[in-house]
Amino acid sequence: MWTEKSSKLYKKFEFKDFIEALAFIVKVGICAEKMGHHPTLKNTYNKVEIWLTTHDAGNKVTDKDRKLAKKIDALTTV
Repeated sequence: MWTEKSSKLYKKFEFKDFIEALAFIVKVGICAEKMGHHPTLKNTYNKVEIWLTTHDAGNKVTDKDRKLAKKIDALTTV
C-alpha cells in the first residue's frame, strides 16, 4: 500500500533476492521514463523503496504520481 507523507507517496517492495529487486528497478525506470516522471529509488539487497512527488508542482503529490504508482504496482503482478 502506498502511503502519503511529507508531500510524497512512498512504498517499500520486497523480493526473493537482489536480482529480482534489480530487475524490478529496471522495469520501474523504463515505465517512469516513458511517462517523463522519475521517482526516487533506494535498493538494499532484496528491498526497493520508492518515493513519488512532482517536482514541477512544488514537490507535491499529483495525479501524475498516482498514475505512476498504479503502473509500478502492476509491474509486481507480471
